[in-house]
Amino acid sequence: MKASPTLASNLQMVLTDLIELHMQGKQAHWNIVGTNFRDLHLQLDEIIAIARQFADEAAERMRALHALPDGRSNTVASDTRLEAFPGGLVSTKDAVKLVTARLERTVKTMRDVHDEVDDEDPTSADLLHAAIERLEQLAWMVNAETMAPSAPVTEPAEK
Repeated sequence: MKASPTLASNLQMVLTDLIELHMQGKQAHWNIVGTNFRDLHLQLDEIIAIARQFADEAAERMRALHALPDGRSNTVASDTRLEAFPGGLVSTKDAVKLVTARLERTVKTMRDVHDEVDDEDPTSADLLHAAIERLEQLAWMVNAETMAPSAPVTEPAEK
């Protein structure tokens, strides 16, 4: 099978955001400070590894479909849909919000192209399914770092 220009473009959008997610994850990893530093630092390692893995799978799928992936830095910088990550030190609390937003934006790109990808190549859509599932799980886990229960837990009165 040979990818149509639409399929190639859709997979390229996904690839671009995954590469950017990896790079922004490293930026956060190096520059976060504050409460729960170590936990978030390790979570970022996991996000970085997953983003790299899914980027590689997307690029290799593109090549299997005779499309040409473009992971050059100028392409990623100009085409990503992720907002730029701030420079300098970032508090862990702010980093949780920033990273969660970038995970969710990467998933949104995948969801935006999903139906067109699935119509032409269900196998490529399967790659999107796996990435969406994992990135949404990671977004939930990172975001949980700063969440609080809506009501305090109380023990039932003894009888």
